[in-house]
Amino acid sequence: MSDPQPTYLHDYQPPAYRVTHTELKFDLAPSATKVSARLQLERNPARGEEALPLELDGEGLRLERIAIDGQALNPDEYTQGDTGLTVHRVPERFALETEVVIDPAANTALEGLYRSGSMFCTQCEAEGFRRITFYPDRPDVMATFTTTLIGDAEREPVLLAGGNPVERGELPNGRHFVTWEDPHPKPSYLFALVAGDLEKVEDRFTTASGREVTLQIWVEEENLGKTDHAMASLKRAMRWDEETYGREYDLDLFMIVAVNDFNMGAMENKGLNIFNSAAVLTHPQTATDAAFQRVEGIVAHEYFHNWSGNRVTCRDWFQLSLKEGFTVFRDQCFSADTNSAPVKRIEDVSFFRTAQFAEDAGPTAHPVRPDHYIEIGNFYTLTIYEKGAEVVRMLRNLLGWETFRRGSDLYFARFDGQAVTIEDFVGCMAEVSGQDLSQFMRWYAQAGTPEIDANGHYDYAKGEYHLTLRQRTPATPDQPDKQPLHIPVRLGLVGTKSGRDLPLTLDGEALGTDAVLHLREEEQHFVFTDVAEAPVPSLLRGFSAPVKLRFPYGREDLAFLLANDSDGFNRWDAGQRLAMLALDDLIAAHRNGVEKVMDSRVIEAFRTLLSEESDDKAVLAEMLTLPSEAYIAEQQPVVDVDAIHAARTFVKQGLALALREEFLAIYEANLSDAPYAPEPEQIARRSLKNVALSYLMSIEDEGAIERARRQFEAGHNMTDVRTALTLLTHSSRGDLAEPALKAFGEQWAHDPLVMDQWFTIQVTRPQEDALERVKFLMQHPAFSLKNPNKVRALIGAFAGQNRVNFHRLDGEGYKLLADVVIELNRLNPEIAARIITPLTRWARFDETRQALMKGELERIRGEALSPNVYEVVEKALA
Repeated sequence: MSDPQPTYLHDYQPPAYRVTHTELKFDLAPSATKVSARLQLERNPARGEEALPLELDGEGLRLERIAIDGQALNPDEYTQGDTGLTVHRVPERFALETEVVIDPAANTALEGLYRSGSMFCTQCEAEGFRRITFYPDRPDVMATFTTTLIGDAEREPVLLAGGNPVERGELPNGRHFVTWEDPHPKPSYLFALVAGDLEKVEDRFTTASGREVTLQIWVEEENLGKTDHAMASLKRAMRWDEETYGREYDLDLFMIVAVNDFNMGAMENKGLNIFNSAAVLTHPQTATDAAFQRVEGIVAHEYFHNWSGNRVTCRDWFQLSLKEGFTVFRDQCFSADTNSAPVKRIEDVSFFRTAQFAEDAGPTAHPVRPDHYIEIGNFYTLTIYEKGAEVVRMLRNLLGWETFRRGSDLYFARFDGQAVTIEDFVGCMAEVSGQDLSQFMRWYAQAGTPEIDANGHYDYAKGEYHLTLRQRTPATPDQPDKQPLHIPVRLGLVGTKSGRDLPLTLDGEALGTDAVLHLREEEQHFVFTDVAEAPVPSLLRGFSAPVKLRFPYGREDLAFLLANDSDGFNRWDAGQRLAMLALDDLIAAHRNGVEKVMDSRVIEAFRTLLSEESDDKAVLAEMLTLPSEAYIAEQQPVVDVDAIHAARTFVKQGLALALREEFLAIYEANLSDAPYAPEPEQIARRSLKNVALSYLMSIEDEGAIERARRQFEAGHNMTDVRTALTLLTHSSRGDLAEPALKAFGEQWAHDPLVMDQWFTIQVTRPQEDALERVKFLMQHPAFSLKNPNKVRALIGAFAGQNRVNFHRLDGEGYKLLADVVIELNRLNPEIAARIITPLTRWARFDETRQALMKGELERIRGEALSPNVYEVVEKALA
């Protein structure tokens, strides 16, 4: 497809016709499913009185019949093209009837109706419904739905759709049907159906008002024992949303279905959530602690969408963060309340600063609300989701929780059943708070990561602390000029003598020991009075804004904050900054060919951490974890993958050698034979124990090797087994790696999700054989390019996590990824566009690698590209 054209926000117009009710009938067959649709339509007065033609979206549909109010149309009364159907003249109110035939078995893009194994399933967000039937496939067309599914009673005994089941029965030739009715108007992207041979796990939930809701999780029979955690997570999420936001579930039935072939993590279709099996199935023997927590968060996220996305939805796809940013914020708060709040914040920000900052600095940078796109599937990004959540968090922090809750209540009440905009959401917050949030709206309009340069000094004579903050946002594609943002900067002053937070007085107002400064101008100066002792400032506490902060902290300052800061996030951040200073020195030493020397201040800071009695072992585990190679790379003006890898390895080994006894003591103190439970205390112990083992294995200490072997062979839980297998596989000794990999692969060959872990462990090993191993594993019977989970586990993990091998100077890593993208462009364009990302960051590397990466992008551009891949490649090469 050549030169697909962009869609612009400023071109938005309301639909010419509204659909009030949609009646669908699916006669399911793997290669020839017949879809009969009856749409009740009426002219939209918002478009005026002019009689416009009826424009319907449709792709890959074989039209068998079309009629208006029962009268078949002649061929000259309508026009069918590659992307839709136009009916030239229609009445003011009418019923449109169509019959189309589609081929689910041939649908490798996994959009619309497709087959996952022997199961029929759908994915309609963002624009998949147009692959099912002719329809105004846009989020501001909302209708009630009645759906009848007809299938083979033996092959598809279970027939599911959104809403409540209202009728079922037997049909001739061994077929049967079920009719579902959804009373709540919804856009087509929330439509869903599943049909196949499935089993259910069922439970009940009683809402705050006393209604009983039936909860069902549908899986293939072999997975029946892996749903307990998802069900418990769903019930916790339902209760939390009632208690925190006052939101009750509104149907009699809530269903989740696990699907093996799925482009996303999960989908919030009204009443019938379809989940990637990796996002719902857990068991202690097959899923890690991280997987348990991920499932809990995703289950909550999709459930929370029932209000922030379904009951109130987006007017158009430019408003995508309206539902996704708000709902990510909600699921983050739920997980923080359920587990360790400091650890949750550290994990979220660590990921955000590594991945989203990189997106902001790359060629595909875009605002939280983009102003144009070519393919909307390319905008399901970290900026829309994660940065969107940070913007909502800033609103919560600026307004306070109680006012923010009143604003969300007003939003849900005023716009229930409507498709709205970001202005509607922020407007509710402004209305209840009385604050002018017009400048704050720039967060939605400006791309890029804002930077704050901070400087401060203590006036001993006056007892004053002077703080200057300057903000700037670098230029991004299509946005060379930036305006100042409204940035909340939360801070405290930590006394250097007392080690405690000092009282804050600003402009004569006592603010307590923790306050939020409102940075609105390019530069502002703040003077804190009555400061009793020289302080070290603790800035941007809790990561109060998604910005890069620069302050001239000395290494002693950072060690002091690491030991004394009352803010858990900033204690962790001080440790990361201290480690980064040491890593910067070592990267320079490696690049210049001089001897590397370990910074003793880092060793002593870690020794202090290891010797403390920690109240939260999970936080301690995070503090002991060095910055990732990806994060280190984001701090460098030019990415030197070899120097980064060498420096990080040197620091880890240096800490392990200096603190071997301390790490051993931590490991032994946190061993446990207690039955596995994905509970915060147990997760914290395992996390701390495995961090210690990772340090010890970095020097391949014989005692550590024996402990890793024992931990692997014990098979107590997948968290410990995977950690041990990873450490053995990533060691320099093949005699450790190969027997363990062989045993693990044979034991779990029957479990696709565990085999995904097996793939990732192998392709992320730092040894030079990693690329050849990727090629070998691509031929493994458990791998398929048609399955997104496999692609992510093997190709995505290699390109995204094994930086030292992906960025080999011979360019073979780049060639492999380009080959995969070209093939996936034909099979599944959405996944192809996502997995190409590492090549688009070429400008951050040395000239040799730049040329190699650009060469592969040019090779991809030479293919017949889908709009998904075309848009990404064109931006990357612009």
